[in-house]
Amino acid sequence: MSNPMILEPTQPADACVIWLHGLGADRYDFLPVAEALQASLPGARFILPQAPTRPVTINGGYEMPSWYDIKAMTPARAIDEAQLDESADMVKGLIEAQVAAGVPEQRIFIAGFSQGGAVVLHTAFLRYPGTLGGVLALSTYAPTFNEQVQLSATQRATPVLCLHGDQDDVVFNAMGRSAHDHLKQWGVAVEWLEYPMGHEVVIEEIRDIAAWLAKKLA
Repeated sequence: MSNPMILEPTQPADACVIWLHGLGADRYDFLPVAEALQASLPGARFILPQAPTRPVTINGGYEMPSWYDIKAMTPARAIDEAQLDESADMVKGLIEAQVAAGVPEQRIFIAGFSQGGAVVLHTAFLRYPGTLGGVLALSTYAPTFNEQVQLSATQRATPVLCLHGDQDDVVFNAMGRSAHDHLKQWGVAVEWLEYPMGHEVVIEEIRDIAAWLAKKLA
């Protein structure tokens, strides 16, 4: 995986947001969002990783930036879990590097859109043992959440904000709801926000994210 883009804050960093793009996009995709959020969070460092380019089965084997291969869409998404673990461990490494640099893990947030969101949910609740500042799950789903998953007390303490469009025809609203419901069932402090949109990001959503992050970092 190539080097992530890092946006340093105007003052010494005391918080960090690691933000993953979706399938077929790149690390520049959420650069305007990161810049907008950083304007209201002057102490937050933003890290935008880049997914490796590899064949994606559901797209006819065409190579594109992908956090993991999607092999089939039905009945549920069939994915390459080894690649998902690899991407999650990359995120875990970025978290650990920030902790080593002096940012407390409770002030580190991981965010992801669509496929990137699946990676951050998997990272926070199946790969990372500690408590993070929070997870932002945008228009996403959780392919590895099931009834057999058991969270530790430290993992359960990581709050989550799920944001989804009510007209999403790529990652259906019900898939996002299922991830939310699993988290709620496990005792995670999870919130659900829904917007009149498709598989996209809208200004109202960014405002809600800014408010949520500001509250968590107050």
